[in-house]
Amino acid sequence: MMRGKLLELQQVACGYGRRPVLENVSFHLQAGELLCMLGPNGVGKTTLFKTVLGLLPCLGGEIRLQDTPTRHWPRRRFARWVGYVPQAHTPPFPFRVHEVVTMGRVAHLGPFASPRAEDRAAARQALEALEMAHLADSRYTEISGGERQLVLIARALAQAPRVLVMDEPTANLDYGNQLKVMAHVRRIAAEREMGIVLTTHHPNHALLYASRVLVLDRERRCHSGAPAQVITEHYLRQTYGVEAEIHAITHRDGQQTRLCVPSPIPKET
Repeated sequence: MMRGKLLELQQVACGYGRRPVLENVSFHLQAGELLCMLGPNGVGKTTLFKTVLGLLPCLGGEIRLQDTPTRHWPRRRFARWVGYVPQAHTPPFPFRVHEVVTMGRVAHLGPFASPRAEDRAAARQALEALEMAHLADSRYTEISGGERQLVLIARALAQAPRVLVMDEPTANLDYGNQLKVMAHVRRIAAEREMGIVLTTHHPNHALLYASRVLVLDRERRCHSGAPAQVITEHYLRQTYGVEAEIHAITHRDGQQTRLCVPSPIPKET
């Protein structure tokens, strides 16, 4: 197992031009961890992701991968370390699912090179890991939204990164597909000893699946820690303006889970 911090942000400031959107952001990600990021719209989550991915320059502080600053890393080296799963993707051509997943191997190919047998094998293994092999020959544009999201995750897995960044992977998915995607993500982090960071608007996703959470409030302050310690009724009230209660639930097998339950709307008298 790879020891130490896979990804670390030290007092990072990010923004556009010289205008910072977030400042003094610090957190780390270790092998096998799933870090969920929560916060209201407009506080800078997307800007932070773009900075971590190297799409925006870091305005201050430092981003490290395995204790090495990434500021001057070539894009190919960076792509072998960090994968990205967007919120949605619509290709201009009706590629087959296996072709979309094989595109994740670009970081391992030379200029103008074609996929090799080992690249096609990596794509096949990624689909099998997500129980999607039966869709390999389907057209990506003709499968369901939940299936497309899993294909994008498979594409990132085929890239074989150590760190995976996911932008709201359950957005626009129905309840069943949300749970399926989150369960797959948590299992992948543990089995492949990857570090995964994702954004979500659902506190219960973080409470159910995250190893740790990073929360942003309306003043753009960030805090990280264990889900039960950071996702509190006070945070939900101050950040989202809603009254909610957090309860410990005992499952039938005896395991306990903490869940966020919105307070009922008072009955009219």
